[in-house]
Amino acid sequence: MLKGLGSLGDMAGMMKKAKEMQDKMTRMQEDLQNIEVQGESGAGLVKATATAKGILTGLDIDPSIFHPDEKEVVEDLILAAIKDAQSKAAAKAESEMSKLTEEMGIPAGMKLPF
Repeated sequence: MLKGLGSLGDMAGMMKKAKEMQDKMTRMQEDLQNIEVQGESGAGLVKATATAKGILTGLDIDPSIFHPDEKEVVEDLILAAIKDAQSKAAAKAESEMSKLTEEMGIPAGMKLPF
């Protein structure tokens, strides 16, 4: 279709690929809002749920840990569960990004402009 245009044809093809990549990135960002991961602490006594974008969406606390004299322990368990969920969210987002870049033929570790 663009044969004979030389470097203009190559540029048009590159622009088309860039647009496709941007569209896929947009879809992936939207998908990350719907993927949930769960972090936990205290052998599952505290569970935090977050989207793959790192937004906390839920917190489940086993009532057995509510003792007035252990307030600091409960707070530490809650923070640990949230940090675990956020860490898993970041790993999931990275995994999804790697799938996309591999599909697009982009070398691993290359930073994308968007």
